[in-house]
Amino acid sequence: MFIQTEATPNPATLKFLPGKVVLEEGTADFRDADSATAASALAGRLFGVPGVVGVFFGYDFVTVTKSDEHDWQHLKPAILGTIMEHFMSGQPVMASLNAAAEGRAASAGEEFYEKEDEEIVLTIKELLDTRVRPAVAQDGGDITFRGYENGTVFLHMKGACAGCPSSTATLKHGIQNLLRHFVPEVQQVEQIS
Repeated sequence: MFIQTEATPNPATLKFLPGKVVLEEGTADFRDADSATAASALAGRLFGVPGVVGVFFGYDFVTVTKSDEHDWQHLKPAILGTIMEHFMSGQPVMASLNAAAEGRAASAGEEFYEKEDEEIVLTIKELLDTRVRPAVAQDGGDITFRGYENGTVFLHMKGACAGCPSSTATLKHGIQNLLRHFVPEVQQVEQIS
């Protein structure tokens, strides 16, 4: 089994491509060992590698975030071994379909917007799904819609995007400009956890 590794714009995060489907649909974002272990054997094992502080699953990739005290030179071989062992074992990535849904629900959170803004919100979501999320997934992350209020779009950044030094530029210059262009009602974009 050959696992490709790609750098991301976030120096604390690497993208691992096992050459297999990781999650059939959606994404899963883990920021602590307890929730990771309960939902996914792979995520739990990755958190067992000293220095791992975040694990994110996309369709065909795994992104791993490290602490500042550790360097990739020492972490990367252990992470590659863990991912390889997991896929060679034939075990599912998520403990169950319910765990996958719970992982998505926990990372998605409740959406908020006024009923009269529903058409604007649908346009925003379509633009995010067709133009923003595919590009962000190439960098090992995901961005999801959280809300819309008084001209402000609230987005949640996951995976390599969470804590990325260039995430503010991505939000303010890339996504905000795109949404303003297609949806005149949008005034600004903000990140929320």
